[in-house]
Amino acid sequence: MEILQFSVATEDEKERIDRYLSCKMPDKSRSFIQNLIREEQITVNGKKVKANHKVSAAEEIIISLPEAVPLNILPENIPLSILYEDDELLVVDKPKNMVVHPAPGHYSGTLVNALLYHCQDSLSGINGVLRPGIVHRIDKDTTGALLVCKTDCAHQSIATQLKEHTIIRKYHAIVHGIVKEDRFTVETSIGRDVKDRKKMSIHSPYGRPAVTHCFVLRHLQNHTYIECELETGRTHQIRVHMVSLGHPVLGDPVYGPTKSPFCLEGQTLHAHTIGFKHPTTGEYLEFSAPLPEYFDKLLGKL
Repeated sequence: MEILQFSVATEDEKERIDRYLSCKMPDKSRSFIQNLIREEQITVNGKKVKANHKVSAAEEIIISLPEAVPLNILPENIPLSILYEDDELLVVDKPKNMVVHPAPGHYSGTLVNALLYHCQDSLSGINGVLRPGIVHRIDKDTTGALLVCKTDCAHQSIATQLKEHTIIRKYHAIVHGIVKEDRFTVETSIGRDVKDRKKMSIHSPYGRPAVTHCFVLRHLQNHTYIECELETGRTHQIRVHMVSLGHPVLGDPVYGPTKSPFCLEGQTLHAHTIGFKHPTTGEYLEFSAPLPEYFDKLLGKL
């Protein structure tokens, strides 16, 4: 049983407790939190409450999180495009429409299922049964280079590099409109949207610092081909930053226009390059994933 504690700030007063906690714990769904409230696993100043309770400043909220029930995630013989591999780690080129790790509705066909088959028992266990070897992730509809750790030592090293912002992560994207500046940096906070949990927002009161460095690769017809280098790695960071500038990523079903003239399945966003220090040798390594065929053809059309 894990115990979490929150003290309500003045600016959060009068917010429903289920909504307040869903923003404080973005990895937990609102329905999950409501279920904890019904089971009296959440108390306010030592008393049970209902999901529509409006929080007040200085209230102390105590949450008792039950232990996660281990799932039997099975290895699956799914072909992997491997850019690099040794005894410590591997870099894979993730295809479009592949979920990185199991989640409700996606317990098979994920990258983790494929990794369990390919690596057998050689994956770091720090992130538990659902995310073995996974130290960072990219969205289901985003393609490209993803770093996977085989050992706990490698995992700890890469996690430290991510925390210190020393890992190079460059993405290529096609965005709506003509971006005027050749080079620019977007620096905001990003957090869960309080009105729509499927979205992240630069206006969230629970945001964390997010920095993206961008430069234009090519101007296209009514669109721009850009490269974005992440300094931080917030959920949907590039997609949120670009839509905040009025240049949503082409094909983005969440932040972009509802209709696309190109019959795309998800956003045109590709994790092109990843660079890092090897956990054992300290040598700097850098790998690039080629643009997927659909992306390359679309550039030609535009």
